Amino acid sequence: MPSSPAEWLSASVAPSNADLEICVLDYDGIVHALAFPCQKDGTEWVDASGQKQIDIQPTHWRKWAERSEVSV
Repeated sequence: MPSSPAEWLSASVAPSNADLEICVLDYDGIVHALAFPCQKDGTEWVDASGQKQIDIQPTHWRKWAERSEVSV
């Protein structure tokens, strides 16, 4: 795990069964973070709040922090 919740790591090293903030590329090639926590389940990704599979190809991840804890 990263030493700091703000540290972004490659999606290829994302842990399973942990709430993660995920970055993805949109259709214009712009990277943005999803607004909800995700979990890696094998090679698939799920929305951590509803445990529904989501079709994403993340670029980076970091430990999920409640929005009140994230500094700008």
